[in-house]
Amino acid sequence: MNHSFAHTGLFLWALPLLVAFSGGCSRESVPEPEPVPFVRLLEHQTLNSRILNRTIHYAVLLPETYPDKETRFPVVYLLHGFGESETGWYKSGNFRYYSDQFASETVPMIYVMPEGFNTYWINKYNGNYPYMDMFTRELVPAIDSLFRTVPDAIHRAVMGYSMGGYGAMIMPVKNPDLFKTGVALSMSFRTDEQYLAEPQGVFDYQWGTVFGGIGTTGNQRLTDYFKAYSPFHFLGQPGGSSMEGINLLIDCGDDEETLSFTNNAFHDTLRSAGIPHLYRVRSGGHSWDYWHHSLPEALKFIAYAVRQMPYPSDPAPPDYGSPVPADRIFDEQLPKSGINYTVCVPSTYAGSTTQYPLILVIHDRTKGLESSDSQKLLAFCNTLMNSYKLPESIVVEVPLQDTFIDSAAMQELLILVRSEYRTFNDRAHTLILGNDQGGRIAAELMHGFFSTVGSCFLFDAALDPGAQPASRDLFYYLDITDQGVNYHPYHHFYRQLRETSTPYEYRVRQGTPSHDTFLNGIGSAALYMKDHLKNTRL
Repeated sequence: MNHSFAHTGLFLWALPLLVAFSGGCSRESVPEPEPVPFVRLLEHQTLNSRILNRTIHYAVLLPETYPDKETRFPVVYLLHGFGESETGWYKSGNFRYYSDQFASETVPMIYVMPEGFNTYWINKYNGNYPYMDMFTRELVPAIDSLFRTVPDAIHRAVMGYSMGGYGAMIMPVKNPDLFKTGVALSMSFRTDEQYLAEPQGVFDYQWGTVFGGIGTTGNQRLTDYFKAYSPFHFLGQPGGSSMEGINLLIDCGDDEETLSFTNNAFHDTLRSAGIPHLYRVRSGGHSWDYWHHSLPEALKFIAYAVRQMPYPSDPAPPDYGSPVPADRIFDEQLPKSGINYTVCVPSTYAGSTTQYPLILVIHDRTKGLESSDSQKLLAFCNTLMNSYKLPESIVVEVPLQDTFIDSAAMQELLILVRSEYRTFNDRAHTLILGNDQGGRIAAELMHGFFSTVGSCFLFDAALDPGAQPASRDLFYYLDITDQGVNYHPYHHFYRQLRETSTPYEYRVRQGTPSHDTFLNGIGSAALYMKDHLKNTRL
């Protein structure tokens, strides 16, 4: 027998069984790979920087739709405050929750949160720590290579709070080829006056190490490097940095210790230079509680910018409501001064014997639309009362006329209205408000009537440049649109309120001055009007 042939035949016969057995074993012993879960928040990311010769940490929040392998996304760099780290936005700020909450009003975006140390997001004056160079030359290219970004300036934005607010302003200014949009929340910086007044230790630690001048006092602190990075110096200077073409939103609370003055001055500087921007002031201080309330509009603003859509210059007009029935409106005239005024009583007036708070409106109406503006004012106040946003009150409208209301006419008006209508006769239940020139008159009248009227609400008021609060016993509500022309006297008056410890609320809202924005202002102020009228019937 040929053994060799026999063994060969046996092998060929067994080969199919061996292959079959082997294949079956492989399928049973090697499981299908588990799908890698999509992680949106990537913490503890690192960049080995050659420029800084150190490791830079950062975090990235990806949009829910990132697993779509085709789509590219705009990028927003989120900058933290002094003494914090890259975790500030997603830990203290809980940014993922808020970005998701407002996602329906924005567009999907990649959010990058780098650590910025205490650099104010710029290169230090002595060249020892060129942080901005690292950011622009290493971090931005690295993010564009690692993630599906849209790698151009239009689709990049910077948003920050406090020190990061300054970074969100200066990054686009110094790098317009990389960033088109900045959102500065409670921007931490200083006017020259504030800079010179900083205590030596604070100046050396917080400012001198970045801008130079450690150990100096007076004007020596205003180094050339500081001036090159201060918008109060470089704007409008030949060869200075420009903010033209940058989409900029500035937002700062009215209870900030000093930053509200800085941001007011910045808004003032930009307005005077004719540089378009948005400015917002709401109630609040230097905290996440304030910045969380800033995020809805901030993210919406960025979404408009990356789509190259103009942001709306005005909010939607208010819902005026139905006209007030004629039997609740009484046209009157002051016997001595001859000034015309209108009294509007609430819907419950005829069927009750109660007393009502008094709202005096010095009304600057639109030329040619006087009757319509009066009707809208009374209808809107009535709508606010019907929805319990304002207490039921007697509204007295004093339209601006050829004969302006003065102190004598005001005294006559108060005596007459309080004697002929069922109003409370104390200052706690009496407020005055005015718009434009009517606001100027209302502010002036308070100097003679702070013992009779408890609060004064001013809307885009044409205040005199040196206007002063009448009394620390008054409450003032200052409201102006960010395109309003009276920003100089408003900033001065607000400062006087702060320095004299006079109770106040200060608002800068979206819009251009108009009768609709005046009524929108009343709608926003209704909560405070309600509180200060102290209507015991509610």
